[in-house]
Amino acid sequence: MLKTILGCCKVYISESRNKSALESIEKAAKFFPLAPIINKFEDVAYNRVGYTLVSELDSVSSGKSSCDLTNAVLAMVKAAFDNVDFEVHSGTHPRLGVVDHICFHPLVDASLDQAARTARCLASDMGSSLEVPTFLYGAAHEEGMKLDSVRRAFGYFKPNSSENQWIGMQRSDTLPLKPYSGPSQVIPTKGVVVIGATRWVDNYNVPLLSSDISAVRRIAKRISGRGGGLASVQAMALTHGEGIIEVACNLLDPKNVGGERVQQEVEQLAKEEGISVDKGYYTDFSQEEIVKSYLELFEERI
Repeated sequence: MLKTILGCCKVYISESRNKSALESIEKAAKFFPLAPIINKFEDVAYNRVGYTLVSELDSVSSGKSSCDLTNAVLAMVKAAFDNVDFEVHSGTHPRLGVVDHICFHPLVDASLDQAARTARCLASDMGSSLEVPTFLYGAAHEEGMKLDSVRRAFGYFKPNSSENQWIGMQRSDTLPLKPYSGPSQVIPTKGVVVIGATRWVDNYNVPLLSSDISAVRRIAKRISGRGGGLASVQAMALTHGEGIIEVACNLLDPKNVGGERVQQEVEQLAKEEGISVDKGYYTDFSQEEIVKSYLELFEERI
């Protein structure tokens, strides 16, 4: 009978235009069939791809040093480093490295503490075996440091090129934070990796038909909890093709504030700015859909 102590890992890689690189990354994951990729979301304008993997977490909670989920993600990260050069990467989504962000979420009967231990396990393995500075956030961090705090320390939200593009590595002689694992020096072709564990987060993006980045930034700020808006929403304005700027949102409490509420708020604020709005979209399945897809896949195999 299938155990239900499940964990989800979302892996965000700074590449979506190099198809052979993505094929190599996905091929690496297939060596770990007990931690399948449940969803893949590519965005060419952002030059970014997100993978969602699911597997059991009980092997980590019982004291083992790794599990199928961490092994699969580690293999994907190694393939990403082998096939993507961060120094020549460009896109309209901010990022800190070839593998920009990895987050673990508990599912079904798993606890947040189990997800956090899994995140720390991966961070230790990644820093030592792949020689990349690795940072923690959320429940995985001993003081609960937030993801946006880590990112702000690195200047994540400030484009380093014209037309709101992020190109190559943010140049700095020293790291602004001490890594949990890995070297204290950055290899420019790799960048750094941030790994965390939190309760479930939805990502919802709303396209605005505008080229006025200042106006859309005002809207994003007014939507976000940091700017006095919706307390469980983080938002930023990102160029997404010609004549389109998105309000890209992290929904930290999607059961109470979901995409529909964000859509309504953005439309109201955009109306005040005289900007038209398209229908927003999620970049992943819901938590319930993720679990259902995993269980259905398991049933097919037996």
